[in-house]
Amino acid sequence: MAQLVVRNLEDDVKERLRQRARRRGRSMEDEVRDILRTAVLAEPKSNEGLGTRIRKRFAGIGLEEPIPELRGEEVRPAIFRR
Repeated sequence: MAQLVVRNLEDDVKERLRQRARRRGRSMEDEVRDILRTAVLAEPKSNEGLGTRIRKRFAGIGLEEPIPELRGEEVRPAIFRR
């Protein structure tokens, strides 16, 4: 098991943590473990990279066309019409 040291914790936070642990009938250490475990497990687990998550978020809105510049084609300036 790993150990974790928390430095510079405000006195009022420590006191409220102590009171919370007492109300729940456990040690401060056990209360901190429970708080950390709950916070971490509440986050969605994702093994996907940032690019994959961005692609999924914007899928289906018309941006699926290939970008020619990424395929080695010559870059052409935009043409604006009036």
